[in-house]
Amino acid sequence: MLNNFLDQVTIDIIVKLLVALFLGMIIGVERVWAHKTAGMRTYALVSMGSALFVIISNEMVNSYASYLGMNPLMIVAQIVVGVGFLGTGLIFSKDSKVMGLTTATGLWVAAGIGMATGFGLFNIAIVSTFLTLFIFVVLWFVEEQIKKTKFFNEESHEDLH
Repeated sequence: MLNNFLDQVTIDIIVKLLVALFLGMIIGVERVWAHKTAGMRTYALVSMGSALFVIISNEMVNSYASYLGMNPLMIVAQIVVGVGFLGTGLIFSKDSKVMGLTTATGLWVAAGIGMATGFGLFNIAIVSTFLTLFIFVVLWFVEEQIKKTKFFNEESHEDLH
């Protein structure tokens, strides 16, 4: 029975799920360091879950290719909607200041990384993970430096919220 379970297709699926989980987790580590609501587990689950839905879409196409109207991209589109809904729960307003926007968009990107992994586009998933970490880490420092300049006026910034 174990030989049937560990065929090449199943091993490929397991690798895709593990890569998506790992890449989402890496992004989540930074979010934990930044003391954000969604951390390693959330990002890993979103990324792996997205990969899972893409894998299911691919398998459905393979199983039902002869049926008219079968479109695996419909499932992919619903991932984007579902993660958007999840992200909405992370965005809140405190004292007329919007918070959680970066975390929500980070989860949205983690879903994209999971989808890329699910389709077997590992290079795209890995590059996207590093770019996301660049945005979270390097650009955070850049933003902090900009906020220290005389060109950044906190009062006028708050009026925009």
